[in-house]
Amino acid sequence: MQAALALTAFFMFLFILQTLLGISANGFIVLVLGREWLRYGRLLPLDMILISLAASRFCLQLLGSIHNFYYSAHAVEPSWNLNQQFFHLHWHFLNSATFWFCTWLSVLFCVKIANITHPTFLWLKWRFPGWVPWLLLGSVLISFITNLLFFWMNYSAYQEFLIRKFSGNVTYEWNTATEINYFLPLKLAVWSIPCSVFLVSIMLLINSLRKHAQRMEHNGHSLQDPSTQAHTRALKSLISFLILYALSFLFLIIDAVKFMSIQNEFYWPWQITIYLGVSFHPFILIFSNLKLRSMFWQLLLLARSFWVA
Repeated sequence: MQAALALTAFFMFLFILQTLLGISANGFIVLVLGREWLRYGRLLPLDMILISLAASRFCLQLLGSIHNFYYSAHAVEPSWNLNQQFFHLHWHFLNSATFWFCTWLSVLFCVKIANITHPTFLWLKWRFPGWVPWLLLGSVLISFITNLLFFWMNYSAYQEFLIRKFSGNVTYEWNTATEINYFLPLKLAVWSIPCSVFLVSIMLLINSLRKHAQRMEHNGHSLQDPSTQAHTRALKSLISFLILYALSFLFLIIDAVKFMSIQNEFYWPWQITIYLGVSFHPFILIFSNLKLRSMFWQLLLLARSFWVA
């Protein structure tokens, strides 16, 4: 018993540490780009997507950590409790918005970097940066409307179940299988749209960079050439982005099944897994962006000089 409690406390500590790292990294991106927005009154399309993505992830991790510790203190509350329903409304909204923002980030990378000469792609390359503010706003609206509909449908179904239960006319039992059969296919249909766009754009970009790297190697460029190294770093960054996005999508689907309760000994390791991409992808964005990277090192040097003094 003591060993189980110690293991739970250990994973709770890891979850807190991961959450603090993710919130700090996402908060750093929001502060740096928000300061530039206030200073110049505008942002580049890439910065618009980055600040939107970081803000949604910041709120997602903050909401998730508050819910997890509240839930651990009130583990007896049923899943159809109104507080739980409101949490899932906000949590799925932020998750949906985050997936859309990641999708637009991959599309922007694709149209800016990929070397594709198809007329449609060239037209998109010219038009897409101007669409970014409207795409971000549309993503927020779509996420809000779809998740509000899911909340209304879910809550109405639970209310019908409670009425039948307390009236003594129980014709069905609300359980996990019922929720999966009714709501998971709808959620999958909605989530698959940004996921499909993301996969197409990121695979086009990876394929373009791979072909470019092969051409440079064929033309006699060494692996130590700065241009070759830059393309290699870009490929590694994109592949890690693809892996984290795919894992986040998979974990979101699994979590929608609600297969694990707070009493389960693997609950906290599962929560660490769910928020893995949200916590560590911001660091990839920081170190792959010149502006954010330079500000990050300046902040570290400032902190170091403060502690030394």
